[in-house]
Amino acid sequence: MDKFKGKYRIPSSRLSGWDYTSPGYYFVTICTYNHQTFFGRVIDGQVNLSPLGDIAREFWLEIPTHFHRTCLDEFVIMPNHIHGIVIINANYSASNDITVETQHAASLQYRADPISHPKLNPHKQLNKPAPGSLSAIIRSYKSAVTRWARRNDHPHFAWQPRFYDHIIQDENSLENIRAYIMGNPVKWETDEYHPGNLGSL
Repeated sequence: MDKFKGKYRIPSSRLSGWDYTSPGYYFVTICTYNHQTFFGRVIDGQVNLSPLGDIAREFWLEIPTHFHRTCLDEFVIMPNHIHGIVIINANYSASNDITVETQHAASLQYRADPISHPKLNPHKQLNKPAPGSLSAIIRSYKSAVTRWARRNDHPHFAWQPRFYDHIIQDENSLENIRAYIMGNPVKWETDEYHPGNLGSL
């Protein structure tokens, strides 16, 4: 898994030219600001989520409700970060214009164009998330958790500005990443995001 760590720790993690609305499996890591342990703690290899951690988990599971082309694979809510596999599908069953409104997320609107293959789009402006893209999905998720935190006596909660991703390109990589995610709590004491190990970041 070291090669994946090397990928998602680079300062600008978006792959230049890649269309992040394309179908695919994306390994995502989202960190809290300054890696503060807002989401709970790990005891005997098990994550004990705080109320805010429970909300982070609940809202993560709701992502496919807001983005109809999206599915979730393995994920874990750690004390100060989230690892998860987000799947953007080519298939969809809805009209071309979809608007979703919920109590947790702002109105999420995108045009669901049928896409059958991942593609490169060198002209896309990666600093402004395209509707339905991975960046739009993560930005909406982070915003929803932050709004809940602000309204429920967590005024200091914040995320790191960026998130990190790795495009999963084969079954072997997928299985390795799933194993890494599932094993994260057990290896918390030596994890690079553990507060005691942050000097190595």
